[in-house]
Amino acid sequence: MTDEPRETWPGQPFPLGASYDGLGTNFSVFSQVAESVTLCLIAEDGTEERVPLTEVDAHCWHEYVPGVGPGQRYGYRVEGPWDPANGLRCNSRKLLLDPYAKAVTGEVEWGQEVFGYDFDDPDQRNDLDSAGKVPVGVVHSPYFNWGDDRLLNTPLHETVIYETHVKGLTMTHPDVPERERGTYQGLAHPAVIDHLLDLGITAIELMPVHQFIHDGHLADKGLRNYWGYNTIGFFAPHADYSASGTTGEQVQEFKGMVRAMHEAGIEVILDVVYNHTAEGNHMGPTLSFRGLDNQAYYRLVPDDRRHYFDTTGTGNSLNMAHPYSLQLIMDSLRYWVTECHVDGFRFDLASTLARQFYEVDRLSAFFDLVHQDPIVSQVKLIAEPWDVGEGGYQVGNFPPVWSEWNGQFRDTIRDHWRGEPHTVPELASRLTGSADLYSDETRSPVASINFVTAHDGFTLRDLVSYNEKHNDANGEDGKDGESHNRSWNCGAEGETDDPEVLALRARQQRNLLATLLLSQGVPMLLGGDELGRTQGGNNNAYCQDNEISWFDWDEVDEDLLEFTRRCIGIRREHPVLRRRRWFFGQEIRGNVDIEWYKPDGAAMEDHDWEGAPRTIGLYMDGRGIRSRDTRGRPIIDDSFLLLISAEPDPIDWQLPEMDGAWVVELDTALPAGVADEVRTVTDDIELVPRSTVLLRFRPADEDGADER
Repeated sequence: MTDEPRETWPGQPFPLGASYDGLGTNFSVFSQVAESVTLCLIAEDGTEERVPLTEVDAHCWHEYVPGVGPGQRYGYRVEGPWDPANGLRCNSRKLLLDPYAKAVTGEVEWGQEVFGYDFDDPDQRNDLDSAGKVPVGVVHSPYFNWGDDRLLNTPLHETVIYETHVKGLTMTHPDVPERERGTYQGLAHPAVIDHLLDLGITAIELMPVHQFIHDGHLADKGLRNYWGYNTIGFFAPHADYSASGTTGEQVQEFKGMVRAMHEAGIEVILDVVYNHTAEGNHMGPTLSFRGLDNQAYYRLVPDDRRHYFDTTGTGNSLNMAHPYSLQLIMDSLRYWVTECHVDGFRFDLASTLARQFYEVDRLSAFFDLVHQDPIVSQVKLIAEPWDVGEGGYQVGNFPPVWSEWNGQFRDTIRDHWRGEPHTVPELASRLTGSADLYSDETRSPVASINFVTAHDGFTLRDLVSYNEKHNDANGEDGKDGESHNRSWNCGAEGETDDPEVLALRARQQRNLLATLLLSQGVPMLLGGDELGRTQGGNNNAYCQDNEISWFDWDEVDEDLLEFTRRCIGIRREHPVLRRRRWFFGQEIRGNVDIEWYKPDGAAMEDHDWEGAPRTIGLYMDGRGIRSRDTRGRPIIDDSFLLLISAEPDPIDWQLPEMDGAWVVELDTALPAGVADEVRTVTDDIELVPRSTVLLRFRPADEDGADER
């Protein structure tokens, strides 16, 4: 530690964080309970220069330090009350990370030093110094050449989301230079972007890139927090994903990745974890928020303020009733949009954010702030609409401007294709946008983010290969992960050489993908499903930062990849498959926009829905679209008949009597979904067991021949 005094100026309380202006840096941090706050400027050898923050406005402690610029490491020490029973946990012996740090370097070295209590006597305060054992903030340069970059604002009904992981997607890609693998730079590599473009993806949804830590219990087992749902820095791109450095370079590299994606026409959506932090429960470490102002940042149990109110299953929940917690979240969201140009957010366990008090409240302060914010309200907002607390399952209950991960879509589609009875009525709802969940005067089909698989669960290939989870590598005796997966192994558990089982699995993957990509709503594809990616039956690979989770680019299912391309291409080319408005079953321009059919060619009546077989036909009239295009003109498209059969035996479908013929656009009985030559049918078509066929109607007077 140096004793040489440093010149400081009063500075400003806002913005919070470390703000470099070209000559020096303004430091500001919030604490309502602090008695004093000291800024620690950390040299490369770990020595600290301590600068008291003497200015306080609105509970924000601040000082401007001339000559301090990008690359400077820093943290805070807070002197204040230590009274855990009343929710107070200040301890100046703990070096604290700035909640507003735009860049973070270093990892937690797990030991007694990073905890505020004594391992042998948890009621006793521990005064070991945590410096050198915890991550610290880094002053970064805010300057970046964005050129003419802007938010893409791709309409939701034209959006196809690809959920992926920075490291997993790129770690083994043969065309990405080795030093760039697993990084933002690798994600921006032309080979990766070309794959996404070739597939037809319009938006990538990145699993958490906010700075996170690796849990101590995982480190003890030689594992790492791969998924990243353990945030400690809500403004900082995770440093481990940087190829260029961790002292501010990660910020520039992240921005460069976003710019490259935008140049390719691909939006960037961040999976964000504002519901809790990495500090865990009352037995967790003191890294940042806990030591700054425990009561302000965290929800505490009202009658036992030693403990945390936990609706996340992680040990803590952020205090959504406190104005500075809400400000932290809103400041973070605005930062990622305005300074990093991201196009939207997927909110992990979003119901927790709506718990201003106890219940999930559609009128909570968080929703009010989001809806009123001129920046945040204009980007894509996607909720994971549940948490683990009472009343936490809120599918369909989020307010306007929000879309939601539709877990009921996932469950219904899985149940149908594994052969569960009586799924057809609900299947019909899911195919048409889940109007039973989202149909009111303020929402439309794009409120539903449709998915069959996601990071949390089986991959597509594993969904058709395993009845049971196989999570031995996680070291939790198989107790972790979901046990009821609605999966079906098609006759053999795991790897097999049985050609019949393999053929059925391949067809089932195509069925699931076709149902996902041809349904109304916004489809989300789990990254790697198009390649046939497997995790060996592990449905909870949160700690597997290795080949279990990484994409295997040497083992690509080329037929499945081509099939996925075709499904997305058909969706892109035909607006009847991605409507902005609900079907009404009414005449529009003289045509009924939607109709349901039975295998005998007759339209379904009300009584047909009860006890219906596991097969259904959906007719969508391309002349019955209520919406207009961007120039106000009527939208006229081809008409389609989607035939879906989860029956174990072949089904002979009588096609509706219409003046023309039907062209087979997609058939999941075929490896790539389509034959080499155009196939036209007029009267009937046989569906092989467990298959999907998409037919396009060609009127009798239509000129010209179809081409592939």
